[in-house]
This record gives sequence, C-alpha cells and structure tokens, in this order.
Amino acid sequence: MAAVEGFVLDDDRDRVDRDAVWAFLSTEAYWGRWRRRADWEAQVDGAWRVVGAYEASTGRLVGFARAVSDGVAFAYLADVFVAEEARGHGLGAALVATMIDEGPGVCFRWMLHTDDAHGLYRRFGFAPPDGTCLERRPRR
Repeated sequence: MAAVEGFVLDDDRDRVDRDAVWAFLSTEAYWGRWRRRADWEAQVDGAWRVVGAYEASTGRLVGFARAVSDGVAFAYLADVFVAEEARGHGLGAALVATMIDEGPGVCFRWMLHTDDAHGLYRRFGFAPPDGTCLERRPRR
C-alpha cells in the first residue's frame, strides 16, 4: 500500500468507519448529498474494493475511496475524499495509487466522474474519454 508518513492505508472493508465516511459524504461532498444512508450502505456493501486512510497514531479514518468493478477488465472509482484537516500530506494521491496501481485492478480500464481534482487524476492517466465512450445520464 502507498505510504504516507503518519498515516496508514488499508483495504480492509471491516475497518472502515462508516459513520465517518457518511458524515463527510452527506455534508461535505457535492457528489454524495443526494443519496440516503441506506443507498450508500448498499454501495459500500456491493463495492469491489474500498480503501481507507487512517491516522497512524489514533486509527481515525481521514480518507476513503470506493470502486465498483466486474473484477476482470473494468472499474469505476468513486467517493474519493480526504478530510480537510488531513489534506496536504499526499493522501489523495496515495488513495488513488493504492486503489488503481496496487492490487488486482492494475490492468483495468478505470473510469470516474468528477468536477474537481482533475490534476490529481491526470497524474494517474485519467483523461477525457475518446470517441468510443458513450454515457447515459441518470433520470432523476
């Protein structure tokens, strides 16, 4: 797992502090506030992989990432965040690196949707889609 001094990254789903993640997603994340808690719980339960970032000294969750995948060739990166008080240490990059470059998904075609942090994701090879990509937007 990617190393960041003072922090531990872990993909143990049972270690994730779901209350802490939900608190961030439901109040801070522009992309997550439309969901109900039960929706998000189902997303985590069905996730292919989750990665948490934890303070080494306290074990407190300060970052998170989730992925959906077919387990063979495709994955979608979602719900990536670092709590404001833990930013500036490289945890965002470490979460992305751990998720996409370390472990079983290294050869997948990765996708994500985001309105921010484009520079971070470009460092990992994310770019606007080519002409082969089509998307059907949700009907809400």
